[in-house]
Amino acid sequence: MAGKTLDFIGATGRAALRFAATVGEWGVLMQDTIRGLRAVRIWGGLVFEQMMRIGVASVPIALFIAAFTGIVLALQASYTFTGAVPVYLVGSLVGKTMIIELGPVLTGLALAGRVGASIAAELGTMRVTEQIDALETMAYDPAAYLVLPRVLAGAVMFPAVTLLASALGIVAGWLTAIQLLDMSTPEFVRGLEAFFVPFDVVFSVIKSFSFGLTVTSLGCFFGFRTRGGAAGVGRAATSAVVASSMVILVFDAFWAAVLL
Repeated sequence: MAGKTLDFIGATGRAALRFAATVGEWGVLMQDTIRGLRAVRIWGGLVFEQMMRIGVASVPIALFIAAFTGIVLALQASYTFTGAVPVYLVGSLVGKTMIIELGPVLTGLALAGRVGASIAAELGTMRVTEQIDALETMAYDPAAYLVLPRVLAGAVMFPAVTLLASALGIVAGWLTAIQLLDMSTPEFVRGLEAFFVPFDVVFSVIKSFSFGLTVTSLGCFFGFRTRGGAAGVGRAATSAVVASSMVILVFDAFWAAVLL
């Protein structure tokens, strides 16, 4: 029994050390990335391209998820509230939930799968084919050239995509309410305005901003540390998605505890 306990403690300690080492490696990469801000000539022309790839190209999947989320929220709210509270509160639930919770989180998780995996696979392929080493040989800073444009684009575009998705989710909930439920547009709008405060939008932007930094920085990190050829690229993409999703949920709880 004592031997098993010692083995468990040893395994836990080794896992904690590996986790600490991974966090330290990520911190070093982010430090190099921040230093790269001075090299505007390297990353300045690449940010717009990454904004298109990370943000604009992600709009369809984000809108698809948000639209059906709004529909489901309206239907479930109507079912839950029937005979208990005024029906106009369907608008309150749809609006509040889409803006401060489901809009940012579902968009962040969807983009973690699309953007995080894409970045990790792309940079991982560059690592195993020694393209990143070639950049260093040519005196290019890989962090400024490869990481910084992606992180900046994620920080800018995640909030934009999230706000667009939240707005469409509310519109989808409104259309569902007036078409399938016994509600009118004034009733839905009344509920929408009842509990809305401008800080809800600020809260959504803060969350999605942190999600953007998380997804892009972790995607770059796992791409940079890829080893082992094609199999390693696959592992890097998987690790980026899993780690980003976990950190997004942690940040979701953190911001709720700190700001609400």
